Amino acid sequence: MCGIFGVVSDAPVNQLIYDGLLLLQHRGQDAAGIVTQMGHKFFMHKAKGMVRDVFRTRNMRALPGHLGLGQVRYPTAGNAFSEEEAQPFYVNAPFGLVLVHNGNLTNAAALKAELFSIDHRHINTQSDSEVLLNVLAHELEKTTRGLPLTPADVFAAVRGVHKRVRGSYAVVALIAGHGLLAFRDPFGIRPLCLGRQANTWVVASESVALEGTGHQFERDLQPGEAVFIDQSGQLHAAQCAEQPRLMPCIFEYVYLARPDSMLDGISVYQARLNLGESLAKRVISTVPPSQIDVVIPIPESSRPSATQLAHLLGLPYREGFVKNRYVGRTFIMPGQGVRKKSVRQKLNVIGSEFKGRNVLLVDDSIVRGTTSREIVQMARDAGARRVYLASAAPPVRFPNVYGIDMPTPDELVAHERTVEQVRELIACDALIYQDVEGMKRAIASINPRLDGFDASCFDGQYVTGDVTPESISRMNQNRSIGDEEAEADHSRLALPNAQAA
Repeated sequence: MCGIFGVVSDAPVNQLIYDGLLLLQHRGQDAAGIVTQMGHKFFMHKAKGMVRDVFRTRNMRALPGHLGLGQVRYPTAGNAFSEEEAQPFYVNAPFGLVLVHNGNLTNAAALKAELFSIDHRHINTQSDSEVLLNVLAHELEKTTRGLPLTPADVFAAVRGVHKRVRGSYAVVALIAGHGLLAFRDPFGIRPLCLGRQANTWVVASESVALEGTGHQFERDLQPGEAVFIDQSGQLHAAQCAEQPRLMPCIFEYVYLARPDSMLDGISVYQARLNLGESLAKRVISTVPPSQIDVVIPIPESSRPSATQLAHLLGLPYREGFVKNRYVGRTFIMPGQGVRKKSVRQKLNVIGSEFKGRNVLLVDDSIVRGTTSREIVQMARDAGARRVYLASAAPPVRFPNVYGIDMPTPDELVAHERTVEQVRELIACDALIYQDVEGMKRAIASINPRLDGFDASCFDGQYVTGDVTPESISRMNQNRSIGDEEAEADHSRLALPNAQAA
C-alpha cells in the first residue's frame, strides 16, 4: 500500500503535491518523493521519512513547474531501508519518464528477466515499481518509433503493459514534454480517482486528497482505464484492458483507506458502519450482551464499526485507549521487532473504563496477533474483569500478494489455526470474527455495480488467477527487507539521488 498523487495545472504544483501527500500519509510512512516538470526537465527530491521531514523549504524551492507527481511509500517488496528504492523512479528513454506506483506485481521476477534478455533494460533495485516503469518505457518506445507522441500512442503502450504485467497497480507517470499518464490494473485492485478545479487536474489514491486540496471529485478511474492529460490541460481517456472487472481490494475498506474517502462509489465510513452491524449479529451468537458492560474500540479504524455495534446491542460505547499520534501505525512499520516494541508507546489506557468491567474490544482486523495480545493484556492490567475481542474482518488466513505487508503464512496468527486456538494465543476470554460472506455483503450493498472484491487474504481466492503457493514462495524472496542490518547493504550500485535531467 502506497499513496500516489499527480497534478497538471497552469500554476506551480510543488505545494499542492506536498499537501496531497500529507493527506495520503496514512498510506505510507517509510519514504516520500516528489517530481515536478518545467519544460522538458524533471526536478526530483525523495528520501526516507514522513512528508513533513523529507521536504524542507530549500527542497520545495528546487521543485519548479506546472506538472508533477508524488508518492508516500509503504514497502512490500525490496529494501525498506534503502533510499534508492524510494519513489518516484526515472528512466531517460523514451522522452524521459518518471513513475509512481501503488500495488505489487505478481510476475515481477519473470518481467525482470524479460527486460534484461529481450528488452535489454537494466533494473538497478529490487523494487517492482522500477520493473513496471521499464515495461512502460519499452512499450511506449515500441508505439512511437520516433514519431510525435499522440494520446493513441500512449494508450497503445498501456495496452501493452496490461498484456505483460500481472498483479495490482495504480500508476501515475510523467512523460517529459508531453503530459501526465494515469492508469489502473484490469481488476482495479488499488484505488485511483480523478478531480478538477478550474484549470487544474489531479489524480490521487483517495478522494480525501482531492477534497482536502480544494478539488472537485470527478470520478474513479475504471479498472484497465488510462487517462492522459497533456500539458495544455486537455484530458484524454481510453479503456486499455480487454476484459476489465471491478474487484477492488476489500482491505481498503476494512483498514487501509481513510474513513472520509470514497472508493469506487463506496463510502469507507459507511462500509465500516455496515461491518459493525454485521459483526453485532456474530457477537450475540457468542457472548450474550448482558455479559458485556462496555464496548471499546481499538483506535482508530475500528471506531465506526464499534459505534454501530454498541448502538445495535444497546451497550455503552466508551473510548478506553488514547493514541499517541506521533508514533506510526504499527501495521505498516518495517520489521516485526519495531512492531512489537511500539504497541505500548502508541496506546495508553484510560483505567477507569476498564476497572471491574467486562469489556468488548473491537478491532478492524487481526493480522499477526502481536498487537491484539498486547492490547488484551493492557486491558487486564487496567483492571478489566473479562476481556472479549471482536474483529470487524474475518480471520486473515492467507498471504496478500497485491501490496499489503502480510505475505508469509507463518506470520498470520489465523493461518491453519481454529478460532479457539487463536483465542488462546491472544489470551482473551472470547474471540468473535466477522464471517467472509457477511463482510462482502456488508460492503457490496453500498455499490451493487461492483463485480466482486479481492478478498484473497480472507478466502484465498486471488483475482488475477496467476497466484500459487509456489509463486507466493518466490515472491517472498523479494519481500520488503525489514531488518535494520539491510541499511548497511552497499552491494548494489548507488546512483546519485539528485535532480533528474
